[in-house]
Amino acid sequence: MFYFKLWKLLMMNMTFFIFMIGNLIFVSKHKHLLIMLLSLEFIVLSIYLMMVLYLSFIEFDMYMLMVFLVFSVCEGALGISILVSMIRTYGNDYFQSFSLL
Repeated sequence: MFYFKLWKLLMMNMTFFIFMIGNLIFVSKHKHLLIMLLSLEFIVLSIYLMMVLYLSFIEFDMYMLMVFLVFSVCEGALGISILVSMIRTYGNDYFQSFSLL
């Protein structure tokens, strides 16, 4: 039982490391919209893994994970639609090619 809890703690640390790497990519690579969307999905995946591990650690029901997955799919679909709209309008996904104002 001790090794199982230790394994879960190590997995929580690894998912936190994945979360921090995703944030680092999001902050440093802001030239293309596609890279930013992929880093956001990476962050969402790490949060999902953190929630799975935490809820299994406290032996709680996993119903909230389904709601989280629904919202993350909606976020991904919205990001892809913005990317397609931007490529159709401007011809590329560079942030420097258009004005936000």
